[in-house]
Amino acid sequence: MSVVAATCNQVIVIDDEAVIRDSLKQLLEIEGYQVQCFSEPTAALSKLSRRFEGIVLSDINMPKMDGLAFLEQVKAFDSELPVIFLTGFADVSVAVKAMQLGAYDLFEKPLTEQLLDCIARASEKRALVMENRALKIAVEKTSAPGVRILGETEQMQQMMHLLNAVIDTPADVLIEGETGTGKELVARYLHDQSNRSAANFVAINCGAIPEQLIESELFGAASGAYTGATQSRQGKFEFAKGGTVFLDEIESTPASLQVKLLRVLEERKVTPVGDNHAIDLDVRIVAATKVDLMSLVEAGEFRADLYYRLNLVKVSIPALRDRKADIPLLFKHFSSIAATRFHKPPAPLSSEAKQRLLAYDWPGNVRELRNQAERAVLLGSDLAFASYSDTNNENELAQDLSLAEKISFYEQSLIEEALERNNGSIKDTMVTLQIARKTLYDKMTKYGINREMFKD
Repeated sequence: MSVVAATCNQVIVIDDEAVIRDSLKQLLEIEGYQVQCFSEPTAALSKLSRRFEGIVLSDINMPKMDGLAFLEQVKAFDSELPVIFLTGFADVSVAVKAMQLGAYDLFEKPLTEQLLDCIARASEKRALVMENRALKIAVEKTSAPGVRILGETEQMQQMMHLLNAVIDTPADVLIEGETGTGKELVARYLHDQSNRSAANFVAINCGAIPEQLIESELFGAASGAYTGATQSRQGKFEFAKGGTVFLDEIESTPASLQVKLLRVLEERKVTPVGDNHAIDLDVRIVAATKVDLMSLVEAGEFRADLYYRLNLVKVSIPALRDRKADIPLLFKHFSSIAATRFHKPPAPLSSEAKQRLLAYDWPGNVRELRNQAERAVLLGSDLAFASYSDTNNENELAQDLSLAEKISFYEQSLIEEALERNNGSIKDTMVTLQIARKTLYDKMTKYGINREMFKD
């Protein structure tokens, strides 16, 4: 059975002998690796970068560029990329030089079974390096100034991966989600964590502005454009220049405005009402809807061309009932915020209260959960959770959570109960759970557990 790491199974083979390349390719593909072969290092270098999820097998003695020169170039852009050398004859001085330059290992031809073990270890090491780099980027994103999006479930991780993939691109984004899922929060994350964060974030509720005013509100108006316009008015699009325009409830946009909005999106220019001069725009458009826009298109209630223009990148926010494993983390987060705001202690979350929260379907989504956390801080947990005791079936928890989510939920509960028993003491909790300090801290970080909440 192959031991290849799931996310790091690529191998680049470099050797000037075709028979060696072919035999290695056949052997490694049987083991489950994806193999690319090159007869000389220069061509291979064009395929390598810090994002390369794999390792390199290279001959040392090659005519155009030897393996040591190749290794020096690799280490210049990624010191953690494993390079394993193959050589036709053993030379102690060359071997020492290779290891000094940072080679992962060196094998003498003909190849042995030990080479496969070495490749497996190198691949696992590369996978860990890539994972740590991804985690570092994620930490930098979440610790940077601006809004944070919390969630450890697979649905949320997939959404965050998509957001981070497009965050610094100029691509417009369409956000879909039920009421209360946090569409504006996602829009603000895209702005605050992007290279547009220094400019303005302008939020516009397309359903709240009177139809007769929405055009001038968005595009601006020249002096005298309409009765009462005694001076020029700057529109929201122009005000957001260099930043982000968030069009909430885009489905409420009047049909007469949809044509003009489409033109603005395509031309990146806006003409104020009553003016003949277009203004160049450098803005990112993030639109949000709580309904299925395609169904409105099919019903003739929303322009198809505008929908397809907005739908360049679509982000779907999962409903809270579809990511219930995130509820304890979110509740504690909102409870901490409410405690600071109301100058009260955070609301404790017992195992019984957790099950009540997890059994509820949350039609109001995250917004409703936040209100519940605030009530718990203000009124106390017993009173705040009373309305959930009779109307919800706690047995639904077992049906709604996956095996991984149940394990995470159980692990989180054990850690919190141990912290509560030990008055927030890390040392005593380590003894109770029989785990190392680093492991405990890592798991507390994963579940968003703050030891201060468990101190008297």
